[in-house]
Amino acid sequence: MSSNHSMANSTPKATFDLGDFCIDEYRPIRVAVIGAGISGIVAGVRFPEKIPNVQLVIYEKDSGVGGTWFQNKYPGLACDIPAHCYQFTFAEKKDWSALYAPGPEIQGYLQSVVDDYKLMRYIKLHHEVVRAKYDEPAGKWHITVRRTDRETGASEDFEDIVDVLVPAIGVLSRWQWPNIEGLKEFKGELYHSAGFDPKEKTWQEVADAWKDKKVGVIGVGSSALQIVPALQPRVQKLVTYVRGKTWLAVPFASNTFADLLGRDKDQAENYKFAEEEIERFRTDPEFYRNFRHVMENELNCMHLVTIRGSEMQKRATELFKANLRRKLAKKPWIADSLMPSFPVACRRLTPGPGYLEALVEDNVDFVNTPMKRFTPTGIETADGAHQDLDVVFCATGYDTSFQLPFEIVGRLGATLNARWRPHPQTYLTMCVDGFPNMFTILGPNSATGSGSMLVMIEYEVMYVVQAVLKMQRERLRSIEVKREALEDFDQYIDAYFPKTVYSDKCRSWYKMGQEDGRIVGLWPGSALAMVKAITHPRWEDFDYERVDDTTNRFYWFGDGQTYNEKTLTGDRAWYLSEAFLDIPLKLRDSAARVRQ
Repeated sequence: MSSNHSMANSTPKATFDLGDFCIDEYRPIRVAVIGAGISGIVAGVRFPEKIPNVQLVIYEKDSGVGGTWFQNKYPGLACDIPAHCYQFTFAEKKDWSALYAPGPEIQGYLQSVVDDYKLMRYIKLHHEVVRAKYDEPAGKWHITVRRTDRETGASEDFEDIVDVLVPAIGVLSRWQWPNIEGLKEFKGELYHSAGFDPKEKTWQEVADAWKDKKVGVIGVGSSALQIVPALQPRVQKLVTYVRGKTWLAVPFASNTFADLLGRDKDQAENYKFAEEEIERFRTDPEFYRNFRHVMENELNCMHLVTIRGSEMQKRATELFKANLRRKLAKKPWIADSLMPSFPVACRRLTPGPGYLEALVEDNVDFVNTPMKRFTPTGIETADGAHQDLDVVFCATGYDTSFQLPFEIVGRLGATLNARWRPHPQTYLTMCVDGFPNMFTILGPNSATGSGSMLVMIEYEVMYVVQAVLKMQRERLRSIEVKREALEDFDQYIDAYFPKTVYSDKCRSWYKMGQEDGRIVGLWPGSALAMVKAITHPRWEDFDYERVDDTTNRFYWFGDGQTYNEKTLTGDRAWYLSEAFLDIPLKLRDSAARVRQ
């Protein structure tokens, strides 16, 4: 037995030739991001910073960066969460003009990040991706891109071939007109909120021409809640057509906001920063960072309001009811019409500063009778009443079907749009089996009902960075999520949402615009829980193919040395530099860190 054991050990094993490269001699890897909105901007910062030898391109169909903040220019456009909670962790802005910052200011902030990090070297404006097809033998994506000349308007298609495809077009990017009879017959000014373009003017300058006009606003979503108070003092008459019901949140953390600034409580709903407050943000780093940290901490305290029957849900309902009644006391019938039977947060919550106050003004009519049709001069409702109008804004939402406006073709000719019917399924919102080397940012089930969306985007981008680094480091041709891993995440989604208010009967983009059905817009949990879930990828949930013709999983070790050793260049004691040092904390501080 001992002899047989000895013979077994002496049997020569199959050998292979070592690679003629160093372990850190990273091969070039090309990445294409679709969209230069918030996700694309984060990718533009992090990919070149974290991935050596990366060839990055960001294709953007519009003429500017910022995504929804570039596309939307409607009257009153503003952030509906505190601006200090709507900025990147790595890019501070200390001079926000208001707690709910106006849209142009947010777009300007995003442009400043692009400028500071010189991202236009990666971003290609007027470049629309019209098709992407996976080449299985090569492990590459072939992308058809339509480039439009901004001077002549002429367009041409060309092909780009990349290793990794990152769709980052978001959810609320394709607006749609309401299905109302006679829409095209209206002879006045007709705008969709997302399609309004003041050209070289501000919206205020455009609205100056409406001071003697009758203006209609259709809808009661977040855009309508901003348009109505913006236009009410600027027009002769405003008629708002409201089909649905909605909760208006008490403006977020207004008392905390006032306390941090040292204001009296009666100033809690004055959301503009005074010049001296902005100056203190600029000159007092500790004050600014404490304000930002406290506001962000408050933002992450609201998750329990989404849990059906929770005490926080009950308190929010009573608080919102009282606020609605109080602010609509002059026209109490509006409160009866607006107040829903579904729970708070079933639909997307927004504070809508000034909306309720605008509804009770004398020049505002609130119409909840269903619209029958547009006429050349206005709108007729189902009761036969007709209202003459000069200008109409349709704040009627977006295509939330998750059917992409271009074709993505994966293995065996499968298309992503077909895979996402009747509803999308993903692995951790980012991956789909059959579509290797593709990671979607802010895709299905990636938004949040509470917490910071920008932080979620940053962590999604870093997840993709880690995947690309793994492909590059281990010389992988493809990385593809396993079907069973996707199905397990799908099962978790189905198990999670029934305990939340999102599953109650209310029409919401969370359910692709339906009253009932599967929740496809939101992460199953809080924003902080998502960050924890995706910080460390589960590599065992993926299948891999290697670039090299070898079965040895350690072929990527190469010739057993690093590039700096081989060439006697660079830093060969990098682990002692400050960027790499990880100094242990004292015992008490270490315990505190573990609890984070």
